[in-house]
Amino acid sequence: MYVTLGYSVAGRPIRAFVGRESGGEKIVVLGAFHGDEPKSVTVARKLIDLLDTEPQQGKGHEWVVVPIVNPDGYEARRRRNANAVDINRNFPTKNWVRSPRRSRMFSGDSPGSEPETRAVIKAVKRYRPTRIISIHSIDGRRHCNNYDGPGRAIAEAMGRRNRYPVRGSMGYPTPGSFGNWAGVERGIPTITLELPSHHSPKRCWEDNRWALFC
Repeated sequence: MYVTLGYSVAGRPIRAFVGRESGGEKIVVLGAFHGDEPKSVTVARKLIDLLDTEPQQGKGHEWVVVPIVNPDGYEARRRRNANAVDINRNFPTKNWVRSPRRSRMFSGDSPGSEPETRAVIKAVKRYRPTRIISIHSIDGRRHCNNYDGPGRAIAEAMGRRNRYPVRGSMGYPTPGSFGNWAGVERGIPTITLELPSHHSPKRCWEDNRWALFC
């Protein structure tokens, strides 16, 4: 079934697929923090289709999948939301800083200012996941399983299936990021799955179909 977690700046619904409850781990999967990373939506939607038509594939876990965190950005194929805020820099973390408005990583006027950010926070508080997978894509062959908090073992297990490198850092600061908020500050194993932007959506799904079930 689907539930509505909230609405975007422009009033588009932010919807979550909630799989059939079957005990086990609670896993939250998030796509399209950045609207110009459509491969993340493809993978999230393919996962929903699999869980909906073949629920036994869920391996006894409880799944919540939000395919599009940033529907306004996704509609426009732009990184930021309709307020020109990078949702993945807007979380109320200890290291949040206000970046320049002209920056493509503009963090907003205050932490947690955006309705998309608050919808994700609502999902985490409501469903209390034991692990989180946030799907992105990246260029320059920097694709990886990036972990925050106590997520290294999960990232390594995923790496054995998708053959992506495992990284504890992307090599640049990420103040106000979801990984900091959920993984570092709340201790929830959090994986940022960075898909290779040079691969097709089909290959991204095929490479990660079973990695998501680690």
